[in-house]
Amino acid sequence: MSKVAKKNILIVGSSAAEYALAAKFSSCDMVDKVFAAPGNKMIAEYAECVDIREDSPQELLEFALKNRIYLTVASSVNAIKADIGGFFQANDQLIFAPSASGAQFATGRASGKKFMYRLHIPTPKFGVFEKEQPATDYIKNSPMPVVIGPDEVNENSVQAACTTVNLAKTCISDLFLRNELRVVIEEFSGGTEFTLYVITDGYHVLPLLPVRDYKFLEDGNAGLLTCGMGAFAPDYKVSDFVVNCVMNNVRNLLSSLEKRQTPYMGILGIDCVLTAEDRFVTLGFTPFLKDHHAPLVLDLLDENLFTLLEACAVGSFADDYEGIKLNGLSGISAVLYSRTAGNIITGTELLEDETDLTPFNISKNEYLEYVTIKGRNLILTRTASTLTRAKELLYDDIDAVNFDGKKFRSDICN
Repeated sequence: MSKVAKKNILIVGSSAAEYALAAKFSSCDMVDKVFAAPGNKMIAEYAECVDIREDSPQELLEFALKNRIYLTVASSVNAIKADIGGFFQANDQLIFAPSASGAQFATGRASGKKFMYRLHIPTPKFGVFEKEQPATDYIKNSPMPVVIGPDEVNENSVQAACTTVNLAKTCISDLFLRNELRVVIEEFSGGTEFTLYVITDGYHVLPLLPVRDYKFLEDGNAGLLTCGMGAFAPDYKVSDFVVNCVMNNVRNLLSSLEKRQTPYMGILGIDCVLTAEDRFVTLGFTPFLKDHHAPLVLDLLDENLFTLLEACAVGSFADDYEGIKLNGLSGISAVLYSRTAGNIITGTELLEDETDLTPFNISKNEYLEYVTIKGRNLILTRTASTLTRAKELLYDDIDAVNFDGKKFRSDICN
């Protein structure tokens, strides 16, 4: 019996989600070589990094053709906005990624909010502003607290949950001083935040799993509003009824995009808040997996990642998949945060499995020690047969890894 030829994979991006992808693909027996563009020193542990910007479709296409890349996975927001998905498809190169036009509702908060409004998807009351004075006038009559942030959210974004009008004014002023083109203001929705991930070829869509999300820096949802400080999955508080309701909204959304001839192909996160047992509002959308969710979600899948993404890219997804299999485990992750840069991180060698650690864009010194950056540094992830056991293992790992000024949420999965 002849052996099946292994394939080359190209991952486009350089953050923790791309690191998790590279680690997963590197252990797949159907993959020959993994490339990452641009990647980073950490991703280089699992992939050959290529010095091409993630927003350079022509250069990436030339590289893919020259290096016999079978499948490209463009997972970063910059890559998606540069329309690598649409460009590769137009040049008959296999890619797992949405086109820029198909993903516009997921790459900008303002577009997502307006799209939900048109489709009658319940979302907190919001306003989008391009000038400071109208934004300031808007919050004068808004019930507090409000969430204020830029249209495009990333690691360097300034977001805030403001409890007073004066604080909201300061936040608005700061955002426009940073030359943000648009500022989005929305009512704060109290409740349980979760993200339901789905996978779709633009027509057929299946749920992956709901993930509980922790965004605030401090325990009890206090302090800075970050891009994410921890998560656990599956989130059993999200009922089948809620999942079905979210899926109905997703199907309506995909149908609308299909009618516009801009189908969305890829993984999509639907960010929601449970406001009561079976009631929720939708905050927005995430193209692909959030950094602090990626290792967790990938660890809980019982599918061959290569064949799953390939099926979407080649158009056989509806025929090949009636559902997405999970491995039956529970998982929990936590982000280790530093307020300062340049501190040595110790104890990573004490972790039971090095794949439980996912770095952000940090580096190692000449002694192969991790060195902190300001902000989110490492994601620690553990899985087990129960959430209780996974939590015990996770916090044991957190105790082992140390650096000056280490911060983390101690109330994940309480």
